[in-house]
Amino acid sequence: MIRFYFHPTPNPAKVALFLEEAALAYEAIPVDTSKGEQHHPSFRAINPNGKVPAIIDTDGPGGRKARVFDSTAILIYLAEKTGKFLGAPNDRPELLSWLLFLASGLGPFSGQAVHFQFAAPEGLAYAVNRYRREAERHYQVLNDHLAGRDFIIGDAYTIADMSAWGWLDRASRVRKGADDPLAPYPHLKRLFHTVDARPAVARARAVGRDHNFKKVNDEETKRALFPSNYPPTA
Repeated sequence: MIRFYFHPTPNPAKVALFLEEAALAYEAIPVDTSKGEQHHPSFRAINPNGKVPAIIDTDGPGGRKARVFDSTAILIYLAEKTGKFLGAPNDRPELLSWLLFLASGLGPFSGQAVHFQFAAPEGLAYAVNRYRREAERHYQVLNDHLAGRDFIIGDAYTIADMSAWGWLDRASRVRKGADDPLAPYPHLKRLFHTVDARPAVARARAVGRDHNFKKVNDEETKRALFPSNYPPTA
């Protein structure tokens, strides 16, 4: 059994997609990040960084319980555990390279682009320009790589495609105001729609719909999501 700690945001969505694709038995445990539940000691014992997603594998290495946090680490761990969606052995260098490109580039810059366009105070034009353009640059790098390819790695659907899907699903927020945000990146758009059409995606999107996550963006929410913006509490 996998205990899957999640909030309905891009990084947990990648893990939800893998769990559904691999038909793994899992328990979805909501963590309401707008209420600050990610900072509770019980969750920090699972992820010291206080972020979702995280998992507990009750049948980890040696049959012992194991924690895994960070969406990319979880995807690699579960793919290796199940032997699924890893691509061919010869593709391993490319798989790791693109997974880390997504983890350290496209994902974080997309997140910052969304933050400065939707959450930060107005008047930060430099930051808006910086992060949106860098996110778009990462889009272009991946788009160019996908020319003539069906998937990011080799000839098969892998965890790299799942990882890309998680953030590409928020392209309308990354490229705020664009009528068709992926239109300038046709190969990337094709990949997104290829993944998005898979039956497991609909099931992954349904994870947590029965939970009433907080949607009000008040002071509690801001302090919960962006604690480093505030002085440390005594």
